Amino acid sequence: VQLQASGGGLVQTGGSLRLSCTASGRTFNTLIMGWFRQAPGKGREFVGCISGSGATNYYNDSVKARFTISRDNTKNTIDLQMNSLKPEDTAVYYCVGKIGIRAIYTRSGQYNYWGQGTQVTVSS
Repeated sequence: VQLQASGGGLVQTGGSLRLSCTASGRTFNTLIMGWFRQAPGKGREFVGCISGSGATNYYNDSVKARFTISRDNTKNTIDLQMNSLKPEDTAVYYCVGKIGIRAIYTRSGQYNYWGQGTQVTVSS
């Protein structure tokens, strides 16, 4: 599976950005998809995930109510809509995917497939 993320950039505090990720190489609706992020000098942090059908989402408490993950299985894409952005959201964001029997996976080691990362910078 190849994952290609896009949509990062520079935004002011309180602004919004939308990241997208396109997958190829496997039946997309069998994949649990998600996003991780890594800020400078820190480890990778779980942002959120979405089940293969799109029926179940799960988010890190730090982004809940501000970020929304959606998917379009007809286009093999997932999106991460980020609102009310804060400087602490500054990080490289990675699109991830895995095959699994559960709807939710939150540890980076559980994900088989990783995109190349896209930079999000929130200025204060």
